[in-house]
Amino acid sequence: MTRLPALLAAAFAAALLAAGPAAAHPHVWVETKSAIVHDAAGRVTAVNHVWTFDEGYTAFLVQGLDENGDGAYSSEELAELAELNATSLVDFDYFTFLKTDGDERLFATPTDYRLVHDGANATLHFTLPLEEPAEAETALVLEVYDPTFFVSFRMVDGEDAVTLAGGPEGCALDIARASEVRLDQFQNLSEAFFEAMTAPEELGVDIVNRALVACP
Repeated sequence: MTRLPALLAAAFAAALLAAGPAAAHPHVWVETKSAIVHDAAGRVTAVNHVWTFDEGYTAFLVQGLDENGDGAYSSEELAELAELNATSLVDFDYFTFLKTDGDERLFATPTDYRLVHDGANATLHFTLPLEEPAEAETALVLEVYDPTFFVSFRMVDGEDAVTLAGGPEGCALDIARASEVRLDQFQNLSEAFFEAMTAPEELGVDIVNRALVACP
């Protein structure tokens, strides 16, 4: 990969770092699907994520990566970009927060990452292994969000927004989606307006996607 596309790929992380805690409106929109992975013993071992980026960010992300000039972006052409995006997310805790029975869990280095481009949107697939498998006999809480609100995350519609892979029988799953935030809601407001805001809550926006899992 040439230096320029690599810098473009890193722009997501760099922009987030520059945004800081006072960011008050999103610049990137992501739709998410997640699977909470269990092992044969019923322990939580990983979270599988599928994140689809908005068209504007996708166009920025893939500039210069059509190496064979065929007008399409193969997974091979996007392989290095997928690695860069997945691994750079460590600086932001992967925008993923997991608690089992009230205890916060830490994630190891992402695995199985790949980018797929459908002609309009790029979708990042990756797995977040837990540093240690976690028992989830009482309750599990999975949250996906950006505390700075630079990135707007929203679970896809439908019952498969969050699923349990290999989970114990009898588990109950409840989903609470973040408010839908669209670009046209912000187009007529100045950057100075948003800079004066101190938290997304002041805009009346719920930025947290939350899945609650209770197992017997």
